[in-house]
Amino acid sequence: MATTAFPAAEGNEAPTAPRTYLNYIGGQWRPSLSGETFDNTNPARQSELIGTFQRSTAADVDAAVAAAEAALPAWCALPAPARGEIILRAALLLEQRQPELARQMTREMGKPLKETIGDVRTAIDFGKYVAGEGRRAEGETVPSALPDKMCLTVRQPLGVVGIITPWNFPMAIPAWKTLPALLAGNTVVLKPASDTPLSAVNLVEILSEAGLPAGVLNLVTGPGATLGDALVTDPRVAMISLTGSTEVGRHVAELCGRDLRRCSLELGGKNAVIVMDDADLDEAVAAVSWAGFGTTGQRCTATSRVIIHERVASAFAEKLVATAEKLRIGDGLLAETDMGPLVNAGRVQAVHAYTEIGVSEGARLLTGGRPLTDDELAGGAFYAPTVFTDATTEMRIAQEEVFGPFVTILPVRDYDEAIGAANATIYGLSCAIFTENARTAFRAMRDINAGLIYINAGTTGAEPHLPFGGTKQSGNGHRELGRKAVEEFSEIKTVFVSYPARSPRG
Repeated sequence: MATTAFPAAEGNEAPTAPRTYLNYIGGQWRPSLSGETFDNTNPARQSELIGTFQRSTAADVDAAVAAAEAALPAWCALPAPARGEIILRAALLLEQRQPELARQMTREMGKPLKETIGDVRTAIDFGKYVAGEGRRAEGETVPSALPDKMCLTVRQPLGVVGIITPWNFPMAIPAWKTLPALLAGNTVVLKPASDTPLSAVNLVEILSEAGLPAGVLNLVTGPGATLGDALVTDPRVAMISLTGSTEVGRHVAELCGRDLRRCSLELGGKNAVIVMDDADLDEAVAAVSWAGFGTTGQRCTATSRVIIHERVASAFAEKLVATAEKLRIGDGLLAETDMGPLVNAGRVQAVHAYTEIGVSEGARLLTGGRPLTDDELAGGAFYAPTVFTDATTEMRIAQEEVFGPFVTILPVRDYDEAIGAANATIYGLSCAIFTENARTAFRAMRDINAGLIYINAGTTGAEPHLPFGGTKQSGNGHRELGRKAVEEFSEIKTVFVSYPARSPRG
């Protein structure tokens, strides 16, 4: 693969001097009660400081929840259209500042600028969509079986919502959780990933500028183990919404289950692209390359497996390796960069461990499989795009989520074997099939056990107006985005109205 040098000063704005960022609680920016902070660095150049953030404790979570609880009555009394207008103003502010927000995100978590622009764009588009939901009917009116009576349903907010977000989409995911929660009339405590707190700070600043009242949205930064457990177990919190690993999701679900607290989980995936022998191989290779190596493979919907008909497996593998080796690796701020770094050095070691596992299991390494420490990439968390082939469904590299630029090819004999392999993991988030046969495509829609199915496209890509989520251990049945997003953050109330004529007075 090709490498790219780091950007020179010419043609690139000099980054602003690092600053110390604060928590946002009750409408005020304030330091953590712990008095401690942590540094956030650029994964492409780990000596470069992005900013210093608050290392919060359970006491800060307590203060944030108290602020959210105090703000709840006034916020849920505000009509939903008025709440939507605030969200729309925020979306328009995001749109005005999209270029700078994207640059800051690239420096913070590494993915190329063209991808971080899309990350911010997702927040913008979903903000505009959710704002309109404030004027939609939120319930239904149905006939009663009895005379002089009507029945209807209305939706009401849950209360204080705790939101825990990951680092791979540091603006989009906080937006697509926070905005519908706010529109539904809830107040929010947001805990972003420690690798990407700046993007969450930017979102909160913009919502505040858009007119969000004090206490409606609160932000605490710091270690997930400490803050997450404090937020999840607080009896004042009515719901937890988490995007993270399946392992973390199980822990959160267990804690929520003790108090019967509502819990929405969007978790891991081991997503497959099925390639049949009638597929357009060039089209399939391009899709797998983007879905497997885009965001350096750090997407819950990333293509991790290619389940391919044995007749075309060799030809596909040769094309995919050639494509992977041409990817330009480097600083995401450069326009020519195709793939940036992993989010931190720990992830480099975690991905490399799976390369060693794949070799030990007997799969054949075709390309990559090593950290990149060339002169141009020294000091960054870079890993080569990696392709294994001749794998079987029992291998760990075909079962476990790697979360890196790591694609495993599994040859199969026919459609039935392909479907069996695709469904043979604990996950069910995203799956795709490439075929020119309409019958095969419709059978796949029926037979694949996943929440997201793509026909002749890769396993990534969401649209704001469509539900997003998975089956099996990729989640717990909830959906994000679309109309479902607002419904997830609200409660149904059924109302019965009787209006019989008064009896004459005698």
